[in-house]
Amino acid sequence: MIFERMRQLRKELGMSQSDVGEFLGIVQTVYSRYERGQNTIPLELLLKLCDLYGVSADYILGRSNVRHSDGEDAEK
Repeated sequence: MIFERMRQLRKELGMSQSDVGEFLGIVQTVYSRYERGQNTIPLELLLKLCDLYGVSADYILGRSNVRHSDGEDAEK
């Protein structure tokens, strides 16, 4: 679930893996491994993704279908 959400959120913003990698301060190949589930994403990078996408960590991790911690914008 986490990998699908990471890809979905990136595509919603029209960003490439290279764009997200640059935002996180890593190369595209490393980000690609996170998005495909080959490597575990470090907590500090997960939190940066939450800020970038404006969603909660629980949403990215698949623990909730609510995008924001305030309960708005539930996934349909």
